[in-house]
Amino acid sequence: MLSSLIKEHQTKQAAKRVIQEQKRKECIAAANDLTQALVDHLNVGVAQAYLNQKKLDAEAKLLHQGAINFSKQTQQWLALVENFSSALKEIGDVENWARSIENDMKIVTDTLENAYKMAQEQPSTTQNNQ
Repeated sequence: MLSSLIKEHQTKQAAKRVIQEQKRKECIAAANDLTQALVDHLNVGVAQAYLNQKKLDAEAKLLHQGAINFSKQTQQWLALVENFSSALKEIGDVENWARSIENDMKIVTDTLENAYKMAQEQPSTTQNNQ
């Protein structure tokens, strides 16, 4: 009787161990599945972040190149405006030079006219004096 109870107890213990081992294996499998699902979910996010980073890098390079081109164009425009301003100053200088010459020529003309008038008046004055 005692031996049959021991055998029965050992049989039940063995059955419980088998069930417990089976549950342990199921638990390990479920934990592995959960871990794999979490890793896959994270990998999708990491892959998307990597793709977004590549796109941002490409856009940043384009933006940088655009900024360089804009800077070059701005420098060209500044040079053109400076040249234009310099040309306007030169035109102003030429205009002042032309006015100066015109005034000098007017003075010379007035002086010659006055000299001519004086010369015309003197012979008649000298003839009247004789």
